[in-house]
Amino acid sequence: MMRNITLTWSRSAVLCLLLFSSGLPITVASAKVPVIDKWTRFEHVFKSRVVYSNALQEATLKAVFTSPLGDTYEVDGFWDGGRTWRVRFAPDQPGRWKFKTTCSDTSNSALNNQSGEFICTAATGQNPLYRHGPVRVARDHRHFEYADGTPFFWLADTVWRGARAAEPKDWEFYSLTRAYQRFTVAQWAVAPGDDVRKQPAYTGFPERIAINPDFFKRLDAKVNTLSRAGIVSAIAPLLELESQRYLATRLPDDQAELLVRYVVARWGAEPVAWVVGFESDSSARNIGRWKRIGQAVFGGRAHAPVLLFPGATQWVLDDFRDQKWVDIFGYQTVTDVTDDALKWAVAGPFATEWKKEPARPLIPYTPYENGIAAESRRRFSSAEVREAAYWGSLQAPPAGVSYAAEGVANWDMSFGPKGRQTKGSDLPMWRKALFMPAAKQMSHLARLMNSMDYWKLRPDQKALAAQPGEEVPKRFIAAAGTDASDLLLAYVPEDRTLEVLISALPRSPSVAWFNPRTGEKSAAVAVVSEPACRFPTPGLGDWLLVVKAGK
Repeated sequence: MMRNITLTWSRSAVLCLLLFSSGLPITVASAKVPVIDKWTRFEHVFKSRVVYSNALQEATLKAVFTSPLGDTYEVDGFWDGGRTWRVRFAPDQPGRWKFKTTCSDTSNSALNNQSGEFICTAATGQNPLYRHGPVRVARDHRHFEYADGTPFFWLADTVWRGARAAEPKDWEFYSLTRAYQRFTVAQWAVAPGDDVRKQPAYTGFPERIAINPDFFKRLDAKVNTLSRAGIVSAIAPLLELESQRYLATRLPDDQAELLVRYVVARWGAEPVAWVVGFESDSSARNIGRWKRIGQAVFGGRAHAPVLLFPGATQWVLDDFRDQKWVDIFGYQTVTDVTDDALKWAVAGPFATEWKKEPARPLIPYTPYENGIAAESRRRFSSAEVREAAYWGSLQAPPAGVSYAAEGVANWDMSFGPKGRQTKGSDLPMWRKALFMPAAKQMSHLARLMNSMDYWKLRPDQKALAAQPGEEVPKRFIAAAGTDASDLLLAYVPEDRTLEVLISALPRSPSVAWFNPRTGEKSAAVAVVSEPACRFPTPGLGDWLLVVKAGK
């Protein structure tokens, strides 16, 4: 956040040292120049000379920021109620920054042709989102990293309604719990739907919407809560999954674009990613709409990563392959527990999705834990959610996983069936659902991946001497190894023996079993019989074989 401070001689000296060590020209801030840390939010408030009846429709504000090295960045400003307008920006270089504004209403001299400056100092603190910088797609276009190059494993929780519907104290509890469980991303939606005060993001549907600034001010606090916990907000400005439900209230394209642009202007300087979440149909409904909106808002301008998630209509990804503003593809790995659905999950088009160009990080979405499958009407168990996560992680170069719990995703505030007094019956469903087994088990996956160079892994089914999944999809064994042959992982969902070709094993291998249910490791015993090694699992349940090259 912006901090207005008067520099003492001591503070000025420290600032000079910081700038000198960065190799930039030495400048000393005057008493009125704001000073902020690198990668944190600079904010400037403007007081408009005009009170617009509908500011979203009647005026636009832009600011161009110039770095100490002369690089320029354009961002949109936004109206925040009454005569208040704001511009937010996160600098990525130490030194003196300058900015200048333009307003579509050129007669409004309080917004148009305004200029200012601030001083950016080195990154400080222990929060990884500010110590290492915002999350971006790495140069290999396969995984994520912080701005300083530190790897970032995308472990996302789905909480579409939560940011809007949660009381502040409940959102604090949610954020701290998910951070403790090693989640690094929370994906939530701005609209459609009311918030905790029963207010929507906008009014005036549908021809000319008007922003509700109080709604967004409450969400400002929710974004800050996640950021303090070290969690990236993956924000869907306008979520259109299960879009058939919202046809009657769907925003026209131009109004949807205004809403998305407003959301990006408001939170683009925070530790965020953007989610374009929608479903289509055989007539390609929504595809052209979101191509136009995405290109208009994100095309040709630096922005936080944009993730496309088409829900159950996963074939939509092909239509967006040429859209350069889309940085990440998300896809549903398992849609049901039937043999046909599982066969599609492990041997369908997404088994080869990672080979298609241009390369993008691929995020597998697990089914909702305790959610009901659409066709079989069975609830997904923690084991089935866990299997989906490991299958998805090893069927593409690992970048992360998106998990969901029924009750959390829809922020269920009910207390369960009336009249039943059981343990935890005095807690709302969302709170109890935070602690379902697979949520904790996702943290085991994240810890394991962060203990190795996971981003070097590539699917490698040829390493297996036998694939029981060819006959029974639920027994599918997923394997991935590195090009350097120094790391191999193989996930066994239920078989008691794994057969791996000797030629696929790293040199002088160190072999261990990893328990996805507990996060514990145990020794692996190999039975060698050319051309394969047979590895008996330590016990019942699913297991992950981890093979590393010896030193």
